[in-house]
Amino acid sequence: MNLVEQARRAYGPGNIALRSGRSAEHQVISDVTARLQAAASFAQCAAALHDNRRLWTRLAADVADGANGLPPALRARIFYLAEFTHHHSRRVLRGEAGISALVEINTAVLRGLSRRPDEGAA
Repeated sequence: MNLVEQARRAYGPGNIALRSGRSAEHQVISDVTARLQAAASFAQCAAALHDNRRLWTRLAADVADGANGLPPALRARIFYLAEFTHHHSRRVLRGEAGISALVEINTAVLRGLSRRPDEGAA
């Protein structure tokens, strides 16, 4: 094992304190999105949906906080997406819908988080 690999293992993903807020958010959303896409059984799908709903509950709570620095319109859109995610997840669990809409939402958020802060919205 070379020094770079040793450093990655010692100071890599397990040490979230070294990540920026955007980087940590990106990693969590990316992980749960990958689990949604890879779910091969109902149990795996249900577990991934549960984690995705927990993620969106946290995002909704963050944007509902008056101290949140995001613009009010963006905060409102994120809150709406959280509500949609919860509703759509129930439909997926009942077999009435697929996960593609949830994956698309998470992917769009990942694209936004990947932009440099000075890029703004396209």
